[in-house]
Amino acid sequence: MNRISKAAVGITALGLFLTTTAAGPAFAASAETDPAVEGVGAPLLRAMAAELGTDVAGAADVLRFQADATVTTDEVADATGDAFAGTWLDESTRTVYAAVTTDAARAAATDAGAVPVSAAHSLESLEAITAGIEAKGAPDAVASWWIDVANNDVVVDVVAGGDQAAADFVATLDAPADAVRLQTDVEAPQTFATIRGGISYIINNQSRCSVGFAVRGGFVTAGHCGDAGDSTTYGTFQGSSFPGNDYAWVATPSHTPVGEVSDYAGGAVAVKGSTSAAVGSTVCRSGSTTGWHCGQIQAYNSTVRYAEGSVSGLIRTSVCAEPGDSGGSLLAGNQAQGVTSGGSGDCSSGGTTYFQPVNEILQTYGLTLLTS
Repeated sequence: MNRISKAAVGITALGLFLTTTAAGPAFAASAETDPAVEGVGAPLLRAMAAELGTDVAGAADVLRFQADATVTTDEVADATGDAFAGTWLDESTRTVYAAVTTDAARAAATDAGAVPVSAAHSLESLEAITAGIEAKGAPDAVASWWIDVANNDVVVDVVAGGDQAAADFVATLDAPADAVRLQTDVEAPQTFATIRGGISYIINNQSRCSVGFAVRGGFVTAGHCGDAGDSTTYGTFQGSSFPGNDYAWVATPSHTPVGEVSDYAGGAVAVKGSTSAAVGSTVCRSGSTTGWHCGQIQAYNSTVRYAEGSVSGLIRTSVCAEPGDSGGSLLAGNQAQGVTSGGSGDCSSGGTTYFQPVNEILQTYGLTLLTS
């Protein structure tokens, strides 16, 4: 499985359109020359503003900060090398934090524009622990595992009643005691495919899912939505992988996909690219069951264990989702991030949702993302 770049991991911080959908109102005239907000309509900015407790102008400013922070985190990762332990954002203070394991790396992180934080474990060593969890085969008590760069440890999510089994398993990893943390009484994740949705398409006249992002010749979506050869409203599944991964793509020879995402307010967000956002960045999801919802990226390269099997390399977020949102789009401003895989909770009480990174899907199948 392809993995996202070390720099992108570190920063802790649909439907299918058959015809062109009019874009939402522009945020401001300057958006035409501001790549961070170009094509981002007012509905998405309003959704971000509600999540952040700010106004539309404040949401646009956060997008600009996130774009600048991506450059900073790349520089930090390059400058600190093996001492790099991850980066994350504080959007409220417009700060990029960088965890590092040596004094020399602290100085390098400062020079790159980040605030250094001392850490005991490098990102590489934490990734080795998550790889060990996957290789050994975690017990059923373990629902998911992910790297918390801000706390410099690997979090193992444990379902109710599974504390001892999880603790016994973690003891076999030979990992430093302070490098692994059990988070107990976690609701077991499930795929959002009970009523598959997005801007809906129907699979084999039986179920429905959401279109993720338009690509040349079709669209990408979640792998658990269908298998290669399955028919849909708009075409046929050409490739699918689940579990292990959760990605698929559908060819649409008789329809015209466009590089936009429905904003559920009568307009659309123009997709401009697929640059990975930082951990801590505000992102928004589009799906037919619950429409637009926003939250923050919490981690990259997360692994979850669904009833159907484990899926690795996912983006963990605080965005909510519900059955019927599977396959739908995750955006950071105008940048495509991933397609909805599954999670826990709902959009009334909140929840955790995981997304399959879109760039991995494009690379796997040799697809070209359509932009507007």
